[in-house]
Amino acid sequence: MGTARRACADLLSRFHPLGPSEAADLARVRELVDTVEDPWLRSIPLHVTASALIVHPESGRVLMRWHQRQQAWLQVGGHGDPGETDPIEIALREGREESGLTDLVPWPDARLVHVVIVPVSAKGDEPAHEHADLRFVLATTTPDAVRPEKPHAPLRWLTAAEAHEITEGNVRETLARVEGLLAA
Repeated sequence: MGTARRACADLLSRFHPLGPSEAADLARVRELVDTVEDPWLRSIPLHVTASALIVHPESGRVLMRWHQRQQAWLQVGGHGDPGETDPIEIALREGREESGLTDLVPWPDARLVHVVIVPVSAKGDEPAHEHADLRFVLATTTPDAVRPEKPHAPLRWLTAAEAHEITEGNVRETLARVEGLLAA
């Protein structure tokens, strides 16, 4: 198995889905990783992405980012750059780029917290496709250092309850899992 697949395969082999929907998504992602040489390629209709919910454990707040394309408040994250293969490292890079936070670390450890396949609408010359999103939790000790990557991508620190009010669907499920970690 090539390096582009190994890190994903190892991570997915240790993950336990919560419920039939996540089990179905996990099965599809495992099949993708087992059969496609580079599951990160944006040119395939289903490809792997990595994202994270950033938390400030001391205050119990979570960071939400406005995503213009989806017209929604979401977690940070996205595609791997050419040559990147480690999902947690991709989530960390994306988190730093999108939040300006340089002290991000996996929290409470580098475990995968949610696996979900997300539909993405067509835009311009890019056809509709799906993201096999591998989700983590990252923490900062410097929440006031947050800086948006772009003017049209504002960031908001919220309590988990406030974040539930402005998000929907699978992001709420990720939030619920993070709430459990923050409460522990």
